[in-house]
Amino acid sequence: MDGSPASLGRSWVYPTVILCLFGFFSMMRLSEPFLIPYLSGPHKNLTSAEITNEILPVWTYSYLALLFPVFVLTDYVRYKPVIVLQGISFIVTWLLLLFGQGVRTMQVVEFFYGMVTATEVAYYAYIYSVVSPEHYQRVSGYCRSVTLVAYTAASVLAQVLVSLAGVSYFHLNVITMVYVSIAFLLSLFLPMPKKSMFFHAKPKKEAEKAAGRNTMLGTSHQGDAPGCEEEKPTPETPTFARNPNDGQLSWSKPENVALRVFVQWFQDLKECYSSRRLFYWSLWWALSTAGYNQVLNYVQILWDYKALSPNSPIYNGAVEAIATFEAAMAAFAVSYVKISWNLLGELVLGAFSAANAGSLFLMHYTTNIWVCYAGYLIFKSCYMFLITIAVFQIAVNLSVERYALVFGVNTFIALVIQTIITLVVVDTRGLKLPISIQFFVYGSYFAAVAVIFLLRSMYVIYSARSTKRMLQSSAGQRKPRSPHPEEPSPVTTEIKL
Repeated sequence: MDGSPASLGRSWVYPTVILCLFGFFSMMRLSEPFLIPYLSGPHKNLTSAEITNEILPVWTYSYLALLFPVFVLTDYVRYKPVIVLQGISFIVTWLLLLFGQGVRTMQVVEFFYGMVTATEVAYYAYIYSVVSPEHYQRVSGYCRSVTLVAYTAASVLAQVLVSLAGVSYFHLNVITMVYVSIAFLLSLFLPMPKKSMFFHAKPKKEAEKAAGRNTMLGTSHQGDAPGCEEEKPTPETPTFARNPNDGQLSWSKPENVALRVFVQWFQDLKECYSSRRLFYWSLWWALSTAGYNQVLNYVQILWDYKALSPNSPIYNGAVEAIATFEAAMAAFAVSYVKISWNLLGELVLGAFSAANAGSLFLMHYTTNIWVCYAGYLIFKSCYMFLITIAVFQIAVNLSVERYALVFGVNTFIALVIQTIITLVVVDTRGLKLPISIQFFVYGSYFAAVAVIFLLRSMYVIYSARSTKRMLQSSAGQRKPRSPHPEEPSPVTTEIKL
């Protein structure tokens, strides 16, 4: 490339295309909607209790254990190696699903699947390090929408192959293995970023000077991602510090780069969560995501329990496809909702959380599999609608770096809560509740979340009205009688402004 604006504009296309192709093929997991029937069927011969209480909890524990170190490693090694690691984890997961046997092997499967989900952060963060800021919105939309399209297509294709072509669950896993292997190969062609958001970031002024030097030398320069509000020296570059004793500049080698980054993270998070509005949106995010992940992890077991008979047709793929489509429509509808989120945000969170609780209670009490499917559709649509709003409300006033931090912390807290739920409700070391009771617990959990935010909304609305009445009363009492009616008093004019 020659460093011209045209070449810089084209530089975002190649990594975006490769990343979108990786996202598409990695989400073409046809076997996922039929995972539980596959594990409990003749290929694996696992019991429902083994799957529920011994195998599936491993995913939650491994995801929690891996999330923070992977988050740090992702930025330190600049994304691509972690995306490649995700591709390897995909392959290992499906190789074990195809050829492994027994509870222990399936627990290893869940561990590597935890690695898959923990490394997803690299997929969504990578693009910000290789494209200029003016393309952020466009490429973010591409990367997120392609995974949604792929998951919907995979669910539809899986249902068609099972229902119409009689393809076995084993061969669905074979097809999935082919797709994730293609995704791994594509990850090798991603360009290696020269910077990252934290460990390898450049301050804005330094980037502008470097751009000027590169232009003079005739070399190319990619746009840098916007940093946090305050400028920091790049951790990789030695800095000069003034000696307080002699007033001379001395050579200062940067030490404890990781410690410096962690301190900056702590300061940024403290400032972000000091906003009461951001705190409550993040609280809902963490609480609801924990419950949502728990429901998704065990819903297939509930469907198997509610099935009309052991040999009745299974429509998990069709239900997942419809649920994903409805979720996309719900997320799209957010852009057309025009309300005062500062005043009514908590009320919306509480109301839809109550709808989530109702749908889970419906899934628990019904004996009809179709009603159970309908409850799941309602649940997923409500969650996706709210999480889209929450993401927007949290991200609207944050830089890319701070949003990544808040997203990571919220996800980590959600996993801690989910781990506690799993240990108490599901695990053999806890209550070890059967699936028929679990969804009553999950419904009660979302009911508690709804109560928290409905009470909070009542307080916010009451406080807003009280403040408004006080201001109106104060303005009426402080308004003086003007000696010249044709000239407004200074106090009155100030209040109107």
